[in-house]
Amino acid sequence: MSDSAGDGKLEVKQASKEVKESENVAEKYSAMTVSKNSDINVGEVSSAFTAVPTHKSVKKQIHFANPEEKQEFSKFPTKAGRRSLSRSISQSSTDSYSSAASYTDSSDDETSPRDKTQLNSKGSSDFCVKNIKQAEFGRREIEIAEQDMSALISLRKRAQGEKPLAGARIVGCTHITAQIAVLIETLVALGAECRWTACNIYSTQNEVAAALAETGVAVFAWKGESEDDFWWCIDHCINKEGWQANMILDDGGDLTHWVYKKYPNVFKNIRGIVEESVTGVHRLYQLSKAGKLCVPAMNVNDSVTKQKFDNLYCCRESILDGLKRTTDMMFGGKQVVVCGYGEVGKGCCTALKALGAIVCITEIDPICALQACMDGFRVVKLSEVIRQVDVIITCTGNKNVVSRDLLDRTKNGCIICNMGHSNTEIDVASLRTPELTWERVRSQVDHIIWPEGKRVVLLAEGRLLNLSCSTVPTFVLSITATTQALALIELYNAPEGRYKQDVYLLPKKMDEYVASLHLPTFDAHLTELSDEQAKYLGLNKNGPFKPNYYRY
Repeated sequence: MSDSAGDGKLEVKQASKEVKESENVAEKYSAMTVSKNSDINVGEVSSAFTAVPTHKSVKKQIHFANPEEKQEFSKFPTKAGRRSLSRSISQSSTDSYSSAASYTDSSDDETSPRDKTQLNSKGSSDFCVKNIKQAEFGRREIEIAEQDMSALISLRKRAQGEKPLAGARIVGCTHITAQIAVLIETLVALGAECRWTACNIYSTQNEVAAALAETGVAVFAWKGESEDDFWWCIDHCINKEGWQANMILDDGGDLTHWVYKKYPNVFKNIRGIVEESVTGVHRLYQLSKAGKLCVPAMNVNDSVTKQKFDNLYCCRESILDGLKRTTDMMFGGKQVVVCGYGEVGKGCCTALKALGAIVCITEIDPICALQACMDGFRVVKLSEVIRQVDVIITCTGNKNVVSRDLLDRTKNGCIICNMGHSNTEIDVASLRTPELTWERVRSQVDHIIWPEGKRVVLLAEGRLLNLSCSTVPTFVLSITATTQALALIELYNAPEGRYKQDVYLLPKKMDEYVASLHLPTFDAHLTELSDEQAKYLGLNKNGPFKPNYYRY
């Protein structure tokens, strides 16, 4: 008994000693932190130690000479905060740094690339990028992308000797990412001359644009362009003395629209247009219907390899990435409305449901609506649930899907974003009014504050979430990029008369070829038809294996 009591006293003394040592260390650390970092938030310092179980609270306070100093200190909590808050909303909305990680961006450099004179190592200035010195970093990102784009690299190696695009002068308007850089360099390797600009003001990876400019590709793009910059880049991409495009690769239709309106003589001499987005294809069909499309165009968006892979699988992964990076949100139990149940909507819904979100769908198409019901989703009108939802995601390709009337009725803290190509789905223009306050939270994240104090979280100002705020899976983009490359080769080399002045779908055989190029990645082995089986089905043993009307 006495030994046990003695041991108990010893343990109490030891514990008391450890508590005192802990307090001394805490006080010492707190003092060191305050002295070494004058920007530290006082509340954060005290709260960091209140969780430590001690017998007396440990508090260190910074004393100010007057109330004005304390007010200024609280207003600007960190050096980074001072820098970002000093910018105007318009500047910070075009910030070159984001959580999507352009690793080499310098947010201190606010000079517009249009005001800079830059030269690559060959002495050329025929480009406009954020910083040509980032080229080395961009080259590393391109090399990483190449590792997961083996099919496109395989196509490059197979056709490089033939130069099927020799003489092609391609003007392109797409997202400028490491994956697209692999496509551009493939086109160059196949004999094409390329001039490139961005289809989205937020999706350009600056270091990748610099790497392309360093190799001699005329790139006019940087992350955070203004609307004026956007059209300026497109115009400089097209309008070069002594050079005239004969092929267009577009994503969204803005480049095609600009050439058609501003350079009709150039448009008439285009040998083919390749378009990969719903919005751009819709514009092409409108031109065709009006009898104004004077060149053949290839609708890549509705090819199987684009619809079933890029739209579905890419969005299934990148929707979560974009939302996590911008909001750090927990998906479990959140009420989410996805507007549109096409391939993009299906991908988004699958991912959100898997993480425990409660997902509802809005649809205009009864077939898509029935698919949503059979997949276990409730189909609703947005107006019916607008007051309860935590997240609204648009992916319809339409305009004003989320109108100002609906935005006025959202709950406090509702997150609103777009997964469609264009920024027309959310009526962002209606939010730029005097009674509403815009507050930049971080890059690509804004609070829109109503007079009564309600705020909603708007991501990427209503533009494409995944490419504006995160990244997308390289392998899936390899499928789309290979499809685009083959479509360009087909249109450029097609004999006269094969394609008229209309919009065409990618030949089924080409879709199957793109898929076959990607199968070795998975060590997949196709079963071959016997002669008897091929005859029974009425097929060629080498394909195509499905009719054009087949729905995969």
